[in-house]
Amino acid sequence: MATSASSKLNKAVKQQYLNLPQGDKVQAMYIWVDGSGEGLRCKTRTLDSEPKTIEELPEWNFDGSSTYQSEGSNSDMFLIPVAMFRDPFRRDPNKLVLCEVLKYNRKTAETNLRHSCKQIMSMVENNHPWFGMEQEYTLLGTDGHPFGWPSNGFPGPQGPYYCGVGADRAYGRDIVEAHYRACLYAGVQICGTNAEVMPAQWEFQVGPCEGINMGDHLWVARFILHRVCEDFGVIVSFDPKPISGNWNGAGCHTNFSTKEMREDGGLKIIEESIERLAKRHSYHIRAYDPKGGLDNARRLTGHHETSNIDEFSAGVANRGASIRIPRSVGQDKKGYFEDRRPSANCDPYIVTEALVRTCLLKEEGEEPTDYSK
Repeated sequence: MATSASSKLNKAVKQQYLNLPQGDKVQAMYIWVDGSGEGLRCKTRTLDSEPKTIEELPEWNFDGSSTYQSEGSNSDMFLIPVAMFRDPFRRDPNKLVLCEVLKYNRKTAETNLRHSCKQIMSMVENNHPWFGMEQEYTLLGTDGHPFGWPSNGFPGPQGPYYCGVGADRAYGRDIVEAHYRACLYAGVQICGTNAEVMPAQWEFQVGPCEGINMGDHLWVARFILHRVCEDFGVIVSFDPKPISGNWNGAGCHTNFSTKEMREDGGLKIIEESIERLAKRHSYHIRAYDPKGGLDNARRLTGHHETSNIDEFSAGVANRGASIRIPRSVGQDKKGYFEDRRPSANCDPYIVTEALVRTCLLKEEGEEPTDYSK
């Protein structure tokens, strides 16, 4: 099992230094999405006192030419703090700071999808859109081989691993437990976790979150998972089909509801939303992975609990459909629905924005409406 060189360093020695008092100073780790639309970057600065609100955090900058976000001749990019969490690695009073990225001219960077999402969410505040996202991921060794798999072969076929217990069924639970507790400490709205269908594949759920908070909390939960895996010397992959063949892919099923859907008779509103989604399938597929649907094409085959990428479908308790209405929602005639199409490496900002555009703003056609005109 290939693990990183850093994970073999003596952690007890590091802890001696982390136990030193830091006075009144605070370390703030600024986090942002890089130019790939999938990777996260971070760097730390010292603050003179503990910030209590996001407004107290200063703007910062970085070299965008080294993050796929600008050319070297004009590489300064701005970091604008937008959400703050407790730091589970350095602990209180230190902070994790999620940032939006602006270009040198202070226009939104191409992979800053939060800016548009925030504008759309502000238009539907009175509808109180709630989201819950189920983030699947796969643990890999530093050689790219799935964690715990035989070096020259495959584990037994899928079946015993989903929610499994035991050394022959659950691969890497230490990482899952560490990540869960770190998210709770940070203030991330993590609400559950489970082992998934493929060995070394896991899932955590974040939500319910209202509006823009969904994207903020999922990105920070992903960052924390990357850092936890770094400490353990392994890699987390959000690739939607990390292992080809008869193995499940990885998605980010997105649960969605509005105030009307959650009230008595809300099933009618849910059904109307599904009808609108059916007419806009290709727009959503393009929004649901960073490569405009190319990544999801490897996963959405109609097999392994997925729908076919080219066809829209919906059904009660049907995990082979694009949209699943939970059985309890069908019985209660109110609640939420689950969009099973987003890929594990999706950007939650554009996924939640797309759902609001189609279901609440009632947009039609293949392109999002420009409300700035």
